[in-house]
Amino acid sequence: MKYTLLFLALILLSCNNKSQQTDTETETVQIVKPITIDAKKADYLYTFAYTCIDQEYPNKLGQVLGDSTYLKTPKELHPTFYGCFDWHSAVHGHWTLVNILNTYPDFKEKDEIIKKLQATISKENILKEIEYFDDVHNKTFERTYGWAWLLKLAKSLKESNIPELKALDKNLEPLTQLIESKCIEFFKKLNYPIRVGEHPNTAFGMSFALDYAENYSPELAKVIKERAKAFYQNDKGCPINWEPGGFDFLSPCLEEATLMLKVLPKEDYLTWLDQFLPGFREQPSQYISPVEVVDKTDGKMAHLDGLNFSRTWCLYQIGKALDNNKMITLANTHFNDSYSKMDTGEYAGAHWLASFALHALKAGK
Repeated sequence: MKYTLLFLALILLSCNNKSQQTDTETETVQIVKPITIDAKKADYLYTFAYTCIDQEYPNKLGQVLGDSTYLKTPKELHPTFYGCFDWHSAVHGHWTLVNILNTYPDFKEKDEIIKKLQATISKENILKEIEYFDDVHNKTFERTYGWAWLLKLAKSLKESNIPELKALDKNLEPLTQLIESKCIEFFKKLNYPIRVGEHPNTAFGMSFALDYAENYSPELAKVIKERAKAFYQNDKGCPINWEPGGFDFLSPCLEEATLMLKVLPKEDYLTWLDQFLPGFREQPSQYISPVEVVDKTDGKMAHLDGLNFSRTWCLYQIGKALDNNKMITLANTHFNDSYSKMDTGEYAGAHWLASFALHALKAGK
């Protein structure tokens, strides 16, 4: 009898332990939600882009001069995308405003925003932009970072339910088609991917262009998927612990991982990811953490705030696809770290960071 009671006590103790373990396990797998856009954030972010898309100076042109006749003002050279310090930032400044209106069609500054967009994205202005890209000395202008953002803008205009923005898509279409053809030509002939943390990063350009191409350009989508596999499918052991570089606003490892998420079937992707970033799925915070900007007046150092946001959108996309709460938690941490420091008044970051913040928020949606 004594042994019987002891046996029953052990069984009860074991059950209690299992119950406690189950309770603990339940607590650790609670769903973590990404940070998403709300009206307050939209109201805050729109001001950065609204202010700069028609602010001509200071300006970094990045052009090749064929002769003295090329010396013109930014607005003469780029009547659509002359603001926000440089061409690509002007493009994603436009994207920011379009996406805020797409998200909040009754946004309080809607009429003023549309008026600005209509002034810049006119048929005449777009033809002038095309003329610049057709120049023999500037055919590769903004390859591929600016190209990718231009396709992002086109996608947002095409998918808008606002009639005035739909009309702007028709104005932009000739430039969209030109950039689309440039992407196809370039990706076909590129032998080796560019694996840096700044503008030329091939995985970033392909990933953004693929978001557009999936619905609007079957040929471009086919080229990107084929070339992405050729470039990246055999990659292993990406040195994410080497990141970041001092001027990075993109993570070479995470941009590649995000692109391949869009290219490979899920089961193939899991196998690839575990070889590409061993251990990252299990403990991502052991490999990366939010980065700090020491001098926000330095345009290159200010890139690091953008890195926090671009890591955010990569971690959201991968984390959501794989139901990985640890990635989403890490994404939230990265977003909060730079979002709380955006309003410094320094144009080095103010002319472009709102776009990155908004894209990160949209990735969490």
